[in-house]
Amino acid sequence: MTSGTSTDAPLRRLAAIIVAGGGGTRMGDGLEKQFRSLRGRSVLAHSLAAFIDHPATARIIIVAAADRQAQAAAAIGDLAGDDRVVIVAGGARRQDSVAAGLAAASGTGISLVAIHDAARPFLPQRVITQLIAALDDGADAALPVLPVIDTMKLVEDNRVANTIDRVSLGRAQTPQMFRLAALATRHESLPPDTEVSDDIRLFEDGSARIDTVPGDECLMKLTQPADFAMLSALLHPEGDPTMPAALPPFDIRTGNGYDVHKFSDGDGPVRLGGVDIAHDRGLAAHSDGDVGLHALCDAIFGALADGDIGSHFPPSDERWKNADSATFLSFAASRCAERGAVILNLDLTLICERPKIGPHRDAMRARIAQLAGIDISRVAVKATTSEQLGFTGRGEGIAAQATATLAMPGETR
Repeated sequence: MTSGTSTDAPLRRLAAIIVAGGGGTRMGDGLEKQFRSLRGRSVLAHSLAAFIDHPATARIIIVAAADRQAQAAAAIGDLAGDDRVVIVAGGARRQDSVAAGLAAASGTGISLVAIHDAARPFLPQRVITQLIAALDDGADAALPVLPVIDTMKLVEDNRVANTIDRVSLGRAQTPQMFRLAALATRHESLPPDTEVSDDIRLFEDGSARIDTVPGDECLMKLTQPADFAMLSALLHPEGDPTMPAALPPFDIRTGNGYDVHKFSDGDGPVRLGGVDIAHDRGLAAHSDGDVGLHALCDAIFGALADGDIGSHFPPSDERWKNADSATFLSFAASRCAERGAVILNLDLTLICERPKIGPHRDAMRARIAQLAGIDISRVAVKATTSEQLGFTGRGEGIAAQATATLAMPGETR
């Protein structure tokens, strides 16, 4: 059975290439837009922060003009101290800069790559998570897209020629995500005289499956001076500057989960919260018996009104015999991403006389945060006994209860 405390290599598989080579001439003041300040931080630093905070990120490659690398390093400040961050020189065209980023990502054992415009500074974590889920589901490429709301007109020489049906149109955003090897191959085969405005175009030959995920209005690209004022007005004046304040309506959903497993006659360890703990007895179960992760899954499914762990992973199905429950929690998190839901908090209580939970609490929090794709500050793990009452008090098993709090897109989103 796979250890619950295994390294995070399966999750840290994403390279983010942030293209920061644009001249920003439309800003009019000579300062390139990626280096301009927005709410006390450079645009480039904001763009970088979303990937630094995401648990899937293994490497972040900032591609800047050769004579702007020092300026790029200064613009990201203390974020440059993260050992995942590198700055490389770009080329004359956007595709040349992306190719330079791909070369820096190659050979690192990374399987996924996201290409992101530096001028899109406010990237929600859920967009990254949903893009990864799309590729895990079999897509060759994926990107965030917003619907077209305005009526679209075909204009020629300042005169309307036709009305275009907007139903099949979408507004493409970044990051755009691919399998690293596939994108590198397409770039290598690109004719030298061909220019592309985004990397999805390299896959639009009918042979690839390109998925979309919901975009976000706050993921707008900064182009004109007025864009800075508009985006700044959407942000919280205090607290986390990367969290938009004027989001569309959200519903706050809460779900509860509960699970119990008795001790087996066999030796330990027991797995709790994704962590293997030495104990003289294991837990009897169809899977690995991780009551903590099982309760969390049911809490998430409850908040989503999406069945329970038994309906998604029935014990009658031999595929889940001795399964690592990390698979279940990752799936529950992906169901959130598919619905555009954000996990705000996960609260787990373990009820047992033994083993002692305290020494393993932080390891559990870290593992749960990793599997759910959220910051560890949003995960609580607590422990209590039943004062020697009931089956847990008699040392016959372990119980767990959990609460999940989600923000779900409202009806008008």
